[in-house]
Amino acid sequence: MTVTCTETGVRMDVALTQLLEDVTRSAAQRLLEEGRVTCDGRTVKKNEKTVAGQVLTVDLPEPEAVDIVPQDIPLDIRYEDDDVIVLNKPKGLVVHPAAGHADGTLVNALLYHCAGSLSGINGELRPGIVHRIDKDTSGLLIVAKNDFAHQKLAAQLADHTLARTYEAIVCGGVKTDSGTIDAPIGRHPTDRKKMAVTEKNSRHAVTHYEVIARYRGYTHIRCRLETGRTHQIRVHMAYKGHPILGDMVYGHKKPELGMDSQCLHARELTFLHPRTDEPVTVRCELPEYFTEVLSKLIPQ
Repeated sequence: MTVTCTETGVRMDVALTQLLEDVTRSAAQRLLEEGRVTCDGRTVKKNEKTVAGQVLTVDLPEPEAVDIVPQDIPLDIRYEDDDVIVLNKPKGLVVHPAAGHADGTLVNALLYHCAGSLSGINGELRPGIVHRIDKDTSGLLIVAKNDFAHQKLAAQLADHTLARTYEAIVCGGVKTDSGTIDAPIGRHPTDRKKMAVTEKNSRHAVTHYEVIARYRGYTHIRCRLETGRTHQIRVHMAYKGHPILGDMVYGHKKPELGMDSQCLHARELTFLHPRTDEPVTVRCELPEYFTEVLSKLIPQ
């Protein structure tokens, strides 16, 4: 894959961690040591500094083969055919295996349900996964059963024809009935586990929002993603001064109204079917944790 440096004079390993998702500092250093980073056909050295506009080609190694065991974990499937599955992911379910979550993930459940019939484009660790939602975000997620469907759906993500609509409860009173947040998102400058609105090594990010209802101290909103950056809604709403209720990473540091994780739900998903190009819209209800919080709020 290719990435473009946006700053001059940054250590190459640091720049790679900012430009590549899910790449740690040590992993970036290994890529450089193994000669997997080139610029204009030459191998980039470890001690080099970046130049703004410099185009790097990164040869990411294939994921190591792992034994992901199919597991009979219940799935709330809202749409399924020979090419795609749309399911309603509960809060707390990890999407794919990672450090600390070797099993019990959505991928384990999908491998059991589909008997191995999932696209292989994202490698051993993420078969079928076209896009992700956070562990503690609930709601609709689309999965590809074959590479043809995966390529078609990935293209829709890129050109924004795959529409994703979320609902959230945010802290404070949102003044405008609707609006658009157009602010670039990249890695947080000091905390690698977080994202932030920043001009440095960032990517274009746009979130449209509208108010559903106002309550004393909180607002129920609907958000439509135009782009799909990591933690996008959470980062954008915090940037506007209205962090999502329960988001202890980007918002208040103590639980509120019994919530110690974000009150954010992917409620609607619209896509063009990869075989027929016919539009498909899938909706799901608000989960119980979300409606319980709404019942505690006092309308304005």
